[in-house]
Amino acid sequence: MSTQELPRLSSATGRWILLATILGSSVASLDATVVNIALPRIGAALNTDVAGLQWTLNGYTLTLASFILLGGSLGDHLGRRKVFVWGVIGFALASVLCGVAVNIEMLVGARILQGVAGALLTPGSLALISSSIDRRDQGAAIGLWSGFGGVAGALGPFLGGWLIELAGWQSIFFINVPLALVVVLVTLKHVPESHDPNATVRLDIPGAVLVALALGALTFGLIDKMPLLVVVGLLLLAVFVVIEMRSDHPLVPPSLFASRIFTAANFVTLAVYAALGGVFFLLILQLQLVAGYSPLMSGMATVPVTLVMLVLSAPAGRWAQVHGARIPMTAGPLLAAAGLVLLLRIGPDTTYLTDVLPGVLVFGLGLSVLVAPLTGAVLGAVPSSEAGIASGVNNAVARTAQLLAVAALPGLAGISGSLSDPVEFDRGFGVAMWICVGLLVTGSLLAAVLLRTPRHTPTLDNVDCMPQCGVAGPALAPLHKTE
Repeated sequence: MSTQELPRLSSATGRWILLATILGSSVASLDATVVNIALPRIGAALNTDVAGLQWTLNGYTLTLASFILLGGSLGDHLGRRKVFVWGVIGFALASVLCGVAVNIEMLVGARILQGVAGALLTPGSLALISSSIDRRDQGAAIGLWSGFGGVAGALGPFLGGWLIELAGWQSIFFINVPLALVVVLVTLKHVPESHDPNATVRLDIPGAVLVALALGALTFGLIDKMPLLVVVGLLLLAVFVVIEMRSDHPLVPPSLFASRIFTAANFVTLAVYAALGGVFFLLILQLQLVAGYSPLMSGMATVPVTLVMLVLSAPAGRWAQVHGARIPMTAGPLLAAAGLVLLLRIGPDTTYLTDVLPGVLVFGLGLSVLVAPLTGAVLGAVPSSEAGIASGVNNAVARTAQLLAVAALPGLAGISGSLSDPVEFDRGFGVAMWICVGLLVTGSLLAAVLLRTPRHTPTLDNVDCMPQCGVAGPALAPLHKTE
């Protein structure tokens, strides 16, 4: 289908395509938001400890991080609509399995399947806009996709907390089913199929499997405190790097890292998103287990982070286009670190207005300053033809950082075993937040040292869209250009 034949956004078909992609991405983003809020109730209902809750998050993140790039490539070969629909259906079925889980092992297994489905669904959302909407309207379509995605992120904590209190933790998984049904019906009826005619003939399936094995070994080793498995995981990652350098169809093209800015941005991503993974895992637990908040109250407590990002991320991205990403990528993590220091005030006698809100606002301000310039730096560091794979790699780096942080941080902070001792958890939370402060400061230093402010900062006109700014991971740009 040529550019002239693609529907305009103002047409009925264009609006249906936008609806399908917005709802599709919202299914995954809502799930990511509300599962954190449900963790204390899941722990109590399934009689599990901190390690079980770590796996509840990491089972999903492990397979998502491992297969998200392969999911985009499958769309190229087999059809973007087809793979997107597979992902949505798989996500719904895995969500049902999560909801009917009778023990933590079943829940973790279902979450692993959910992550595989998410790896098919996540890259497909924006790829469909890129391939199915007239290029003249793609910027507006991405803006609407991003805006409604932000609204879904803001509503997620409220909706999740309300559902948990009304119908139990299982309801946060069952809610995915009707949403997925609407997405599938709209997609099959109104979204055209598309392929990438320039896609490589072969898929790097061995590379994806090797990454999954490496991250699995690292996760097991860090959660269960098994150093040998950590070493095995690191060795497998080293083997993966060697294979990718020699492959003629690599999952992660080594040529991307020839760009100093791209490499630096990914180092910053690794440090910053490791901190974010630890914060959003432990903060909700701290609010419920130590401060005594309900699921609804704990979810609402973090909403200001999303609201601040909705208001300020776009101006921060525009500023970075003109002045360069170095200053915001240096200042943003420092502001976020200051927010975490303020959040150390959360304890048994917490008052929201004085002990929670100031830290949440400063933390959100830091993310607002950082995230859009970071994603813009990644996309601006490579040719426009490689923008999709570059943002995909950056997204995978962010997911991997969160995965490893959730696996390692509780053990490093002395949080282990039962969730029934709020005094022990409170003490470990303080240690963990200081570790996250260190990670954010490290990210700031990396940006200050490795990034340069160009004399003439290029704009992102060579990129198909301004990406959504989310805290779960840098959003994927459209993976492909429409010829």
